Amino acid sequence: MSGLKEIRTRIASVKTTRQVTSAMKMVSASKLKKAQDAILKIRPYADKMHQIIKTLSTDINENMDSVFTCPREPEKVLIVLISSNRGLCGGFNHNIAKFAAERVLLKYNMQYQLGDVKFICIGKMGERQVKLRSMDVVRSCNDLLDNIDCDNAYALANEILADFSNGKYDRVELIYNQFKNAAVQLNMTEQFLPVKIDDEEESGTYFDFIYEPSRKYIAEEIIPRSLRMQFYKALLDSNAAEQGARMTAMHQATDNATELLKELMLQYNIERQTTITNEILEIVSGAEALNNV
Repeated sequence: MSGLKEIRTRIASVKTTRQVTSAMKMVSASKLKKAQDAILKIRPYADKMHQIIKTLSTDINENMDSVFTCPREPEKVLIVLISSNRGLCGGFNHNIAKFAAERVLLKYNMQYQLGDVKFICIGKMGERQVKLRSMDVVRSCNDLLDNIDCDNAYALANEILADFSNGKYDRVELIYNQFKNAAVQLNMTEQFLPVKIDDEEESGTYFDFIYEPSRKYIAEEIIPRSLRMQFYKALLDSNAAEQGARMTAMHQATDNATELLKELMLQYNIERQTTITNEILEIVSGAEALNNV
């Protein structure tokens, strides 16, 4: 350091930064509690819906020929990437965008070369990363994150279902951060359409239920409902993961600012002590010089 004034300026700057990061950490912690409660409440319902679809899987495959369950060759692929509109959350956005790009290049490289891989981006940060990688973003739904509710999520999910039914896309995948805890977020990909209902682990399980009015009617009603719920759950998962990532990032930033502040205070005291020592030496030297005159 060149002087005490510069050190004091840096100390004041670090203190201000620590106050900001500490406040952001508390705000994120408050939002995380609400987001965590929402995703933990909806997961059992979504899982039960998925279990019902698996129970109906035999008749769906053999008799119903549902447009949402019939497998297709993935010639035209839609990736729904869920990130966030804001930064300051560590590698939350960069990691999920990188994960999506790598998946496209590894699994759908031929379709990508032909220009048949499209993105719907929910979150400004993920959209920016995708565009930097020169991938085709056909739609941005960033406003959806400002007010995550089932009506808005269902509306977008219905549009995607309609595009799939009309043959605009042959496969739709959701890519998002799954919330595990405040410090851990998992990069997840889910095949949204067509519905994957074959499960080798449950292939030997069979339930003989009586359905009213009919199994076909229930399947036709519950599959779109389950898909809308799956889409809404992915949004809630990503939102909770974002708040956890931001809280963790701000906690680390606050700790780093505290450590830096300790180092600056130590450097300031050393510099101040050196300055005082030099001044004392100058006074003593001057007094000795006068005594020798």
